[in-house]
Amino acid sequence: MRQVKGYLIVTVLVTGGAGYIGSHMVLALVDAGEDVVVLDNLTTGFWWAVAPQAKLVEGDIGDAEFLARLMAEHKFDAVVHFAGSIVVPDSVSDPLGYYLNNTVKSRTLMDSAVKAGIPRFIFSSTAAVYGNTSAQPVFETAALQPISPYGTSKLMTEWMLRDTHAAHGLNYVALRYFNVAGADPKGRSGQSTPRATHLIKVACQTALGQRPSMDVFGADYDTPDGTCLRDYIHVSDLIAAHMDALSHLRRGGESGVFNCGYGTGYSVLEVIRAVEKAHGGPVKANRVARRAGDPAAIIAGADRVKAILGWKPKYNDLDAIVASALAWENHLLRRNAA
Repeated sequence: MRQVKGYLIVTVLVTGGAGYIGSHMVLALVDAGEDVVVLDNLTTGFWWAVAPQAKLVEGDIGDAEFLARLMAEHKFDAVVHFAGSIVVPDSVSDPLGYYLNNTVKSRTLMDSAVKAGIPRFIFSSTAAVYGNTSAQPVFETAALQPISPYGTSKLMTEWMLRDTHAAHGLNYVALRYFNVAGADPKGRSGQSTPRATHLIKVACQTALGQRPSMDVFGADYDTPDGTCLRDYIHVSDLIAAHMDALSHLRRGGESGVFNCGYGTGYSVLEVIRAVEKAHGGPVKANRVARRAGDPAAIIAGADRVKAILGWKPKYNDLDAIVASALAWENHLLRRNAA
């Protein structure tokens, strides 16, 4: 942190910065020489995942009085908003919880940013806003028909950003993630939630014996091998898109939404085979019924993020993604054993 005439100067507020994707954003920001404050309630995040150069503040994005004090204390020029709930089946069983955490609290954060005069907002959205689309790849112009409360909660936040931009001039970028995986190439962060539902993490944990087996949800989809197809994006490439978005807004670029993916789909079984290849051993997988809220296939049309934000991915390779994820799982095993 920098002191200028006794006033603490920081640049970026990162909500959910102790979580998987947020912690990678913090690393990228501090690597770029930015001053960063992380706001996290540590419900699912980890204090140790936050880069030591950043300031960690424990609190809730739904607490308007707390946000007002935080934003008065620091001079933020942008909010990068990751905090939220992300498990699709959980959203089906607990829709009101998801609308509270993802939509209502995002509204409070947005309102606080407007009142504090913060000019820029980058939002962690999702490809789940498209629902069970037949378009492959799917572009930003596709119909928005989410089939889970998770997807709807994120879409409602996008709408709030659009309307807040029109009414109050809050400039924003909403990035619609496809399936995020992998870990920091320098080994500084990764997906650390023990019971996370991310396919590649689950497959890596199973390969390493942390789970006796894993489930493959549905084998009767209209796909080449009957299992779901997803576009897997390396977390470091996703964060590069966030950094590009921040640069775009700082130079006066227009607000908007952008897909973040590679445009290549891999099935569940292909992912499992990639993990087996990286690990050098089998992954025990059980075929079970379909999971609520899962579309058969969703693959990114990512022309726009490249053309407008100038995004240039570096890690577009399933084997590389899996290798980094497996390396992180081995790191966690060593860390937990210490």
